[in-house]
Amino acid sequence: MDALVLSALPAGTGPAEIVERKGLGHPDTICDALAEAFSRNLSRHYRDRYGAILHHNVDKALLRGGSAKARFGGGEVLEPIDIYLCGRAVTRIGNDDVPIEEIAVEGSRQWLAGNMHALDPERHVRIHNLVRPGSVDLVEVFERQRQAKVPFSNDTSFGVGYAPLSPVEELVRAAGASLAGEAGGGLPPARGEDVKIMAFRRDQRLEMTVACAMIGPQLGDMDSYLAEKRAAENNVRALAAAHGFVEARIAVNTADDVAAGSVYLTVTGTSAEAGDDGQVGRGNRMNGLITPHRPMSLEAAAGKNPVTHVGKLYNALAGIIAEALCAELDQVAAAQCMLVSRIGHPITDPALVEIRIATADGTPVEDLRSRVEEIASARIANVTELAEDFLEGRRAVA
Repeated sequence: MDALVLSALPAGTGPAEIVERKGLGHPDTICDALAEAFSRNLSRHYRDRYGAILHHNVDKALLRGGSAKARFGGGEVLEPIDIYLCGRAVTRIGNDDVPIEEIAVEGSRQWLAGNMHALDPERHVRIHNLVRPGSVDLVEVFERQRQAKVPFSNDTSFGVGYAPLSPVEELVRAAGASLAGEAGGGLPPARGEDVKIMAFRRDQRLEMTVACAMIGPQLGDMDSYLAEKRAAENNVRALAAAHGFVEARIAVNTADDVAAGSVYLTVTGTSAEAGDDGQVGRGNRMNGLITPHRPMSLEAAAGKNPVTHVGKLYNALAGIIAEALCAELDQVAAAQCMLVSRIGHPITDPALVEIRIATADGTPVEDLRSRVEEIASARIANVTELAEDFLEGRRAVA
């Protein structure tokens, strides 16, 4: 593989580490989820009606927060949340108009109804479709791949991934999923899906700050609020201990002023109801985390087409390659991968494949070159299989 650059990776995560995660109900995560749902539903419509997924990138979404007044035992949304879905797509085939508006609006409402238990997508949210037809050159690049055996990249971009997750990263992902009801255990009625966790480690000292939206209509008074807050803290503390951080400092809803009666109370379970805004690409990366001490792409993967857009495909593929290197090579303790594409070239032909590995036993990196190349080449050759994973929702984008 001429494109492969292989080098050594320093072992360990260093003396300091910062890890963040935004939950399902965070305004940024909502934007990512709705853009991805839009792409998925649009792809299915294209394939079912026209036999193939057509050109689209609906990866621009903006959430403008609403206005609400929450109180114990009740509350009301005064001004709905506005969500704007924007991008480019094939909107007409011959005399047939693609129902873009219906796909955008109904798909968004379905996701909100299925993932936000206290939010009414009919009353609390307005969905705006701003999609326009794609540019001629990008549509032509996309169409050329339909005649080729391998799709062509429709962007010059890069993707990055690493493995394994550190103990702090594992903890933050587990805690975020648990608090937001993503871990399969259900969500207490008084807790919203809008959860944000910021963890930072200094040597072995770990501190975690958690913002957890509570739902006023489900809480009778301040005592019930404080009890729910303690339950959230105990949840995180137990998970921290299970991940090896018995002495972790956990703080939940640190902006609360109980004496003044000012606490993190919502009507719908998301801060989006009262002024907090959101945007695609500002939240979690593809591994569900925000990790400034690790290599990260700023690419907004959500909403990009799953067939040719390397801004989505290569970020997933880079993580897959890193995970495979750690799983299949006993000598590899950690791996990082970066893939760079060329617009108009086959997605199986990256311009650069940079891999960095840390070995557990001191094995020289060059001794592993042939196996590294074999593992990476096999995954790159199968990159087209990722489209179906995205289409069926088996692979997350945030």
